[in-house]
Amino acid sequence: MSKLLKIALASALVLGVASTTASADAVKGQKIFIKKFKDACGFNGAKFAAKHSQAEWEAINSNGKFKEELMKICPKVQEGDIKDAWLPHIYDFSHEYANDSGNVPSC
Repeated sequence: MSKLLKIALASALVLGVASTTASADAVKGQKIFIKKFKDACGFNGAKFAAKHSQAEWEAINSNGKFKEELMKICPKVQEGDIKDAWLPHIYDFSHEYANDSGNVPSC
């Protein structure tokens, strides 16, 4: 019984992590940023992501302030320009390429 419970819990954990990872995508976030915000911001996604560390991006996102921060960093971007469906992807991109991540995007 205990072994079965361990297998069930391990399976649930794997599925939970896989679904979270699959729901947002840094590459997709990079493409969205380039296509929708690069011109309005006046700089590429690498400079946008480097505005904060990974911990700062996490705090901004967990406080529900990611959209506001995007508009603050890019004042020409209006709230109506940002689809809520894009935010998890742009957040993943920002977190992946934050100033302390050591990663460099190709944009």
